[in-house]
Amino acid sequence: MENINRNYLEIKSLNELIYKEKPSNNFNVEKVCKSDFQLNKFFYKQIGKNHEWNDRLIWDDKKWMDYVSNPNVSTFILKKDNDICGFFELIYHKEKSEIEIAYLGLLKEYLEKKLGGYLLTEAIKISFSYKVKRVWVHTCSLDHKNALNNYLCRGMKIYNKELINFKSV
Repeated sequence: MENINRNYLEIKSLNELIYKEKPSNNFNVEKVCKSDFQLNKFFYKQIGKNHEWNDRLIWDDKKWMDYVSNPNVSTFILKKDNDICGFFELIYHKEKSEIEIAYLGLLKEYLEKKLGGYLLTEAIKISFSYKVKRVWVHTCSLDHKNALNNYLCRGMKIYNKELINFKSV
């Protein structure tokens, strides 16, 4: 058992966003228009294996298909030319007028290249295009060492903290 710090962060206006510019014109964020659960599953497994993302590892293909075909779930990928670099998933909570950044991450070969700030900037900008009141996310001490700082540097504020006991799988 280990103690994990979990932080919940939010941003309530696009005016609060501290932009991180696109690193070069080779990079673009694109919405995955056709639900492709294999793409989400790939990113979840590849990025998550270093951060104890394991709750979805038990999902069968039907559960993955149901998740990505939910009209309130959107997936976006970061590409460098034609190579995929990372992704984020947004969950639109219409009844609360908010968007949750469910997952956001970069593949191992694209870490430490100053791409996380740009990816998060795009996630927040796209989220506010839904005319929501806030965008929120949670991160924990198992996530990438720069995750919390990235959220704070983009203008997000911590609104809740918790200490949880975690048993590694």
